[in-house]
Amino acid sequence: MSSEISLIARHAGTVLVGQLAVMAFGVTDTIVAGRFSADALAALSVASAVFVSVYVSLMGVLQALLPVWAEQYGRGEAQAIGQSFRQSLYLALAASALGMAILLFPEPLLRLTEVPDSMQESVRHYLIIVGWALPSALFFRLYTTLNQALGHPQLVTWIQVGALAPKVLLSIWFTFGGWGLEPQGAAGCAWATLLVDYAIAAMALVLMRTQRLYRPLQLWQRMEAPDWQHLGNFLRLGIPAGLAIAVEVTSFTLVALFVARQGTLAAASHQIAANLAALCYMLPLSLGIAVSARASWWRGQGQEAHAQSVAWLGVRLALICGTVLSAGMLLTRQWLPQIYTGDAQVVALTATLLLWVALYHAADSIQCVCIFLLRSWRVTLAPLVVYCALLWGVGLGGGYWLAYKNEATRAYWSTTPAPFWIAVAAALAVVAIIFVVLVQRVFAAQRHDVWPARPDAA
Repeated sequence: MSSEISLIARHAGTVLVGQLAVMAFGVTDTIVAGRFSADALAALSVASAVFVSVYVSLMGVLQALLPVWAEQYGRGEAQAIGQSFRQSLYLALAASALGMAILLFPEPLLRLTEVPDSMQESVRHYLIIVGWALPSALFFRLYTTLNQALGHPQLVTWIQVGALAPKVLLSIWFTFGGWGLEPQGAAGCAWATLLVDYAIAAMALVLMRTQRLYRPLQLWQRMEAPDWQHLGNFLRLGIPAGLAIAVEVTSFTLVALFVARQGTLAAASHQIAANLAALCYMLPLSLGIAVSARASWWRGQGQEAHAQSVAWLGVRLALICGTVLSAGMLLTRQWLPQIYTGDAQVVALTATLLLWVALYHAADSIQCVCIFLLRSWRVTLAPLVVYCALLWGVGLGGGYWLAYKNEATRAYWSTTPAPFWIAVAAALAVVAIIFVVLVQRVFAAQRHDVWPARPDAA
């Protein structure tokens, strides 16, 4: 098992470096907007919440293909992966059209969530710009998923790390202006995202054309017509997974829209806390990707017992990493907000929120790895039901009730994002417990020949 730890650590570490580079994009935007003005930071908080909700939900449909391709790789079916990848481009195209429709016309969502009129113009401008970046972002997600399934995430990481410096420089330039360019505020961060996203998508195409890694896949064949059975298999796996991610992410990002009515101080503080939480999430996300790819590879080899051992190893690693990161956040919560802003009031409120963010992350680490494992065993509907009931019902709904509806708490908590973090942290703790039990039952059923040994791949 020590060799498995080494492989998983190497894969997860490589993915983590790339994910941290991508997260640095968001951290950069948060810092740049915060230094520009509190209003720009508040607008970015709302706009990025909408974009992330749309992007990650659609990304989840594509990310769900990872265990399919990893199993095919384990069986040595390289050409089948290439054909499957070409079919997945149709899925990415449809997802892009749906996402752009939401981002380019955000007015219904802004009205529904009661975003203040003073913010709406800045938020709308940001969303229109990043809406045009969505097709390139989703294509790069497909490329990323393919590399992760093959167990070779290095090229993706190189692209992501290489894009960081241009992103930082472009965000600063477009936001603050200079060299003949007027200051763009929060929209400057969106313009930088647009340019960088298309640049990294172009780089991915070049690598797919030139690197020896992809030759056995025969990717550059004539594009087949849509195979509706193939796409149907994708959707049966991807839609529940994508919806589950949508629920998970919106239970997190929609808080920004509900907090917006509390004013600039609350919105800015929540944005910093959310950014730090998302940064910590990159570790269990990378671990979940690595463990899922490895376990699925063993499933493709027909070694189900070994796949289960790798899965439980991933859960234990998630527990350890989550505990360490949560403790670190508790110890540093007073000075972490100062990296983002010099506003004393924002720093003080954010430090309070980080108490709850630390508890949130401890549970988030375990449930993140578990849901990746469940997808590897083609269990996608049950996690969706659990997420809807707990993350939306208890987390988002409970936080809203504490902040705005409960007479006993509304007077104090209607001016702070704290009730939302408290409710979501409690909900995630229950989710983590349920997912561990669910993984255990799926594995037990498989050992008793109730569960199929190797599900048909899409």
